[in-house]
Amino acid sequence: MRKEYKTISEVVGPLMVVDGVQGASYDELVQILTPQGARLGKVLELEGERCVVQLFESSQGMQASRSKVRFFGHGTELAVSQDMLGRVFDGMGRPIDGGPAIIPEKKLDINGAPLNPTARDYPAEFIQTGISAIDGLNTLVRGQKLPVFSGSGLPHQQLAAQIARQARVLGSNDKFAVVFAAIGITFEESEFFVEDFKRTGAIERTVMFRNLANDPAVERIATPRMAITCAEYLAYELGMHVLVIMTDLTNYAEALREVSAARREVPGRRGYPGNLYTDLASLYERAGRIKGKPGSITQIPILTMPEDDKTHPIPDLTGYITEGQIILSRELHLKGIMPPIDVLPSLSRLKDKGIGKGKTREDHANTMNQLFAAYARGRDAAELAVILGDSALSPVDKQYAAFADAFEKEYVSQGYNTNRSIEETLDIGWKLLTILPKGELKRISEAMIEKYYPKEKAE
Repeated sequence: MRKEYKTISEVVGPLMVVDGVQGASYDELVQILTPQGARLGKVLELEGERCVVQLFESSQGMQASRSKVRFFGHGTELAVSQDMLGRVFDGMGRPIDGGPAIIPEKKLDINGAPLNPTARDYPAEFIQTGISAIDGLNTLVRGQKLPVFSGSGLPHQQLAAQIARQARVLGSNDKFAVVFAAIGITFEESEFFVEDFKRTGAIERTVMFRNLANDPAVERIATPRMAITCAEYLAYELGMHVLVIMTDLTNYAEALREVSAARREVPGRRGYPGNLYTDLASLYERAGRIKGKPGSITQIPILTMPEDDKTHPIPDLTGYITEGQIILSRELHLKGIMPPIDVLPSLSRLKDKGIGKGKTREDHANTMNQLFAAYARGRDAAELAVILGDSALSPVDKQYAAFADAFEKEYVSQGYNTNRSIEETLDIGWKLLTILPKGELKRISEAMIEKYYPKEKAE
């Protein structure tokens, strides 16, 4: 039974205090009835009979004396159905694409629990994104959490759209879906994603949740949870492989900081709430595979690093929770490399589990290690040439510098509309390795060199 109270004692920003409340629970959904209309919120804090409610909409114009609060007895819920595929919703799960309302198979509380570690199945299947810098060197594995660290003005939107269009589980006919959460982005960015998905047909397998920059900040806290709850239904109820892309998690963390400040909490690092690590973990740890269930959830959270600072609390804590990171480079972006993925500081901790014979190709691990080593040495040689001049380099160093330049232009830079198979990516790697003397390929076995080294370049 729904309970109503007319005991609002205080309204401060997105928060409201209600006295004399009995039987309320944390995260319970509430409705605030005002002369101007109804607004939604949730229980944020309980202290005796005093309840702090967080509003999902602005409190502007609200008069405490003329308003009342209705408690629903359950948390914020998302109506889920297979019909959600191909649809666009707002940050609270309401359709905004002009289509009909979803007839739900069930309603799920969006505050789901992280996966039980004992129930997890180990990620081991390769997901092909069609992007060489990811597939070849920082491989994405089904059930993994692999964030993209970007910077203001870098093309993470184009990269996100490309991954959403092209990603698939290699060698599998299982159903694959994308859940896309746009968090605090501009209308122009939102339209870019919607139009791109429609133009390429990717919208048919995509569920999109859209929270715009001018929407209430507190709605941003619900948006990623809506997306993950939808993904859990598609994965664990319908048996689909689901890729969850969330952009931009920095806007989500800013919303947490705004609410924390309104609650007058003692701030943590750079003003963010002290429980930021726990809060981010409650999102990221809902990805993975469950033993005995065919579906899976793979996450690619995208966040912009303020001032390109990898030690900022948001990327710093994200790196502790997730299994690696893809880092976009401003330097490569200025050089016209598309996408500007800096492969050296990027990392996929599970890449070894998703590559090799029967998954990608038997030469994958060897060529990956050789490309990493050669590119790192080539970058060092190029930097040395800038300081001391080309004359300071040995003939072999000059070859490494030439390799690094070609690697960026041919391997990393492929544009945002090229979808490369893993075989194409590996073959490009072999082609680039011919720039170096054969004797420098010390991380590849003789048998692999004999089998895969381009014959026209053989010495």
